[in-house]
Amino acid sequence: MSKTTFKPIACGATLPVNNIHAVSVSIPTLREVIDYEEGLNGIHDKIKSGYPRFMLHPYLKLMAQYLKTKYNVPSCYEVVLLSSKKAVKLVSDTYFIHNPFKIDEPFGVILVLNETSQLQKVLSFIQHVGCNLSSRFAQKYLYEHGVIDRLHQEELLDTNIAKTTLLNILGKAYKQPVENIALAPSGMNAVYGVLKGLKSIQNANSRNILVQFGWLYLDTMNVVKHYFKRNRVFYDIHNKKALEKYLKSYGKQVSAIVTEVPTNPLVQTVDIKWLKNLCDAYNIPLVIDSTLATPYNVDLKPYADIFIESLTKFACGNADVLMGAIILNENSRFSCMQSEFFKHCDEPYIQDIQRISYEIRGYEARMKKINHNTKLLVEYLEKQPYVKTIYHTHQEKCKANYQAIQRDDSAFGGLISVVFHKPFDEVYDQLNFAKGPSLGTEFTLLMPYVYLAHYDMIQSKEGQAVLKAFDMDINLLRISVGCEDIEEIKKEFDKLL
Repeated sequence: MSKTTFKPIACGATLPVNNIHAVSVSIPTLREVIDYEEGLNGIHDKIKSGYPRFMLHPYLKLMAQYLKTKYNVPSCYEVVLLSSKKAVKLVSDTYFIHNPFKIDEPFGVILVLNETSQLQKVLSFIQHVGCNLSSRFAQKYLYEHGVIDRLHQEELLDTNIAKTTLLNILGKAYKQPVENIALAPSGMNAVYGVLKGLKSIQNANSRNILVQFGWLYLDTMNVVKHYFKRNRVFYDIHNKKALEKYLKSYGKQVSAIVTEVPTNPLVQTVDIKWLKNLCDAYNIPLVIDSTLATPYNVDLKPYADIFIESLTKFACGNADVLMGAIILNENSRFSCMQSEFFKHCDEPYIQDIQRISYEIRGYEARMKKINHNTKLLVEYLEKQPYVKTIYHTHQEKCKANYQAIQRDDSAFGGLISVVFHKPFDEVYDQLNFAKGPSLGTEFTLLMPYVYLAHYDMIQSKEGQAVLKAFDMDINLLRISVGCEDIEEIKKEFDKLL
């Protein structure tokens, strides 16, 4: 790869730059991050797009305006777009909303009264279950109806082979038959499909508690709370006795244990062999989100009953497609229950499949380069006087747990998190890497994790106490290491000396 000089990226620019389908957005200073969270200083005039589940895509805004005119929708209604008519039924059944008149479109449309608590509930629900309409679908619709005059140019795999290619690559990576894999329009929709499937199965056997083991991704926790009124959270994956004690009393009522390998953002790995043995003792299925590990870094086939992966991350590598996958382990008793899990997910839009099928062909090689760079960057940062704490797969506290499942010594992982001795705004503002939400990109991407994922907790003493109790430093910087020249990456960090 050619030498890279990292340059500032303007606030509001898409990441990747000049890509209308980008799922990340540049927020280059800590002041702008805080303004974004609090809606201050006209920040939303700069930031017009972002992670699609959290921020409405510009094309979806245009579609909503177009449909309002086309169907003469009264101004008191908000036009909310969904991935399918099945998703409309899900929202309608959940919130008892029904369109006051017929809207005939080949996608999901629901009308919700403006300026109501119901609207915010609906939007949050869509965010959590990941049934957003594709920006590529919106682009095609707007172009065909004369609202926009050009299409974003990108490389796509042929329609006839795209889905087969994608499933075959995932099947080979996970060592699973392709019929055990289902695609979803986002990673969160895959999570939703699994949890809905578990809930329908547990209704038949009276298991109605879901256990969350470890500090999981924000929306995974939200979906758990929504669908399992009885849920138990164990944030500390090293406190084995707490989980063992709980299962002695409630093990026969637990529907599943859900965990991430490794966790986000502290990159900690559970003792997976111990956890699997515990699950087997109580006949509990183990659900593993393998997004951060990737199937190329670890072998979890002997342990997981169900895998979930956000293909938006390392599988895509370019942060320009939302997609997820459910992988049922052929060794699990659930392998014959595909319909119970797969039926709840929406089918991704074909052009999204074409795009990610093109990008996933570089998945394995991309991970090799990212692993190499991450290992060398950790070695570099561990020697720097401005670094207070660094979290990575080989951190001493859980190094043995990760090594027990890694495919080989080079499988270091692509994520690290750092706490600094220096003031956080000084560190964050000075570095010229891409800065915004998401991870798994071929370009190095920084995220002020707690500010963007748990800003509400920063605002209260109770929230801050929870963060502190589980080593979630407010000023933690999550680094998704890219494929650039490692010497250039280190050179950028030299600015902090």
